[in-house]
Amino acid sequence: MLIAVLSDTHGRYPTKLPEFLKEADEIWHLGDVCDPEVLVEFELIGPPVRVVLGNCDAEISWPLDLTLRREGVEFFLTHIPPRRVPADVQVVLHGHTHLPRDETINGVRWLNPGCISDPRNMGTSFAWLEVEEGRLTRWDLVRLS
Repeated sequence: MLIAVLSDTHGRYPTKLPEFLKEADEIWHLGDVCDPEVLVEFELIGPPVRVVLGNCDAEISWPLDLTLRREGVEFFLTHIPPRRVPADVQVVLHGHTHLPRDETINGVRWLNPGCISDPRNMGTSFAWLEVEEGRLTRWDLVRLS
């Protein structure tokens, strides 16, 4: 299963992003969407879109976090990096910092795709996550600028 992971659109994204997202089986947005129309545009691409609430979002129907099980791997999606990780979670995905992250702490992998909208002139990025047969087999950061 191939998942496109992005965060911090802040109402905008690079025009070439949708072309990349067509390859995804799912799209996970880690918050700070800001303009819900962005998600509608991503949904029109085709793959299911999952989203969590960011600190700049006003859409109260979005959850603060999501726990998703894919191919036997337990993922925890949130915007702001949590202080504690729920039991049985193998991978934490978060945004907020606008900085890509890939590190393992106490057996839990912490991942951040960076920021797709570049509000601080630090470049734009998203990531491909692939999971197969109970393992995360790929985490590739894609820098668009």
